[in-house]
Amino acid sequence: MQGMGPKPHLCAKFHKAVELIGGRWTGAVIRLLLSDRMRFAELRSSIPDISDRMLSERLRELETEGIVARIVVPETPVRVEYELTEKGRALEQALCAVGRWAEKWVADVRPPAKAPQSERRQVPAAARGRR
Repeated sequence: MQGMGPKPHLCAKFHKAVELIGGRWTGAVIRLLLSDRMRFAELRSSIPDISDRMLSERLRELETEGIVARIVVPETPVRVEYELTEKGRALEQALCAVGRWAEKWVADVRPPAKAPQSERRQVPAAARGRR
């Protein structure tokens, strides 16, 4: 019978790598840090809709994996910056390839437009108090 060759298997290292860099916001953090060292607030303001908590979690995870280094600059007040390690910078070609793929294959992503106030569903005052 055709197709009875060896079954493909999923490499555990590949799976871990895809799960790591494919995590929500992770690619954005790495992509931004490819350009330069950044402070927490700079990262947060550059990534739409990310919460402080989520950014902290992603940075900690990337630091634990050796992809991001946390740099404490001894000033008054102390300044903390984040930069990619050599391991993190090695992701540049892979992320650029994903970017090229996205440009070709991913439809434009635009946030839904908010309806004008006059078109928004009006909730009667009596119903607003019920929950």
